[in-house]
Amino acid sequence: MTSIATGPRPRRAGRSTWWKTAIGVFLTGIMLFPVYWMVNASFTRDQDIRKSPPDLFPVHGTLDGYRAVLDEQLPYLGTSLVIGLGTVVLTVALAAPAGYALAKLRPRGGGVLSFLFLVAQMIPGIIMAMGFYAIYLQLGLLQSVPGLIVADSTLAVPFAVLIFTAFMSGIPGELLQAATTDGAGPVRTFWSIVLPMSRNAVVTVSLFAFLWSWSDFVFASTLVNGGSQEPITLGIYHYIGNNNQQWNAIMATAVVASLPAAVILVLAQRYVAAGVSAGAVKD
Repeated sequence: MTSIATGPRPRRAGRSTWWKTAIGVFLTGIMLFPVYWMVNASFTRDQDIRKSPPDLFPVHGTLDGYRAVLDEQLPYLGTSLVIGLGTVVLTVALAAPAGYALAKLRPRGGGVLSFLFLVAQMIPGIIMAMGFYAIYLQLGLLQSVPGLIVADSTLAVPFAVLIFTAFMSGIPGELLQAATTDGAGPVRTFWSIVLPMSRNAVVTVSLFAFLWSWSDFVFASTLVNGGSQEPITLGIYHYIGNNNQQWNAIMATAVVASLPAAVILVLAQRYVAAGVSAGAVKD
């Protein structure tokens, strides 16, 4: 009877990489600590804000900051929501047909146009804001929500066209040929086949367009500052300038302003991952 020699058992991969996970968690905690401190300060009383050493938890918690948000910042939040949704609709309406044309219709000069979309993303926002200010001054669109929606869309459309082009390039041509055989024209094919299949790209583009418009300050401060309808970025700016003592209210405003973007990002993350990686791998 022969004995079979057994060597040492291989170590589990999980045991050898636990320190990598620990480092990742530690670094993530450092990066997220300002967010935690913002939430902590939003529940802290004014007299405890400058306490030394500060409390790591709101020992004597208060909701005064959030009451101030509801009383003073709610109109700004509503305006930002309208601007964000308007930017999403306009961006998708312009970028989706453009991406379809570049990906499937192959127009003459399409490569040059794609390059120009890429270059457009490199233009500083302040330069575009000055151009919009001169145009809106002549058209009477200063301090208007539609004007700000159009301006914010200029940031999102070039990126959105590139995303749609990459995604729609991967749609099998046989499907489009079958639709043409059945008598569908380019518009019907786009609306009935291409757009439904591009759901991940639509969600990705919508998310980024909303986030850009929601966090915009350059266009807002240049084009609508002083008007009756200002977004939340200007609301926080004015609140800090007019009242720099109630920091719990300022932090509460920042928390509330961050919630819509955070919730949307969490809900749409799987679509975003698929939309951003579209077109990266070709058969």
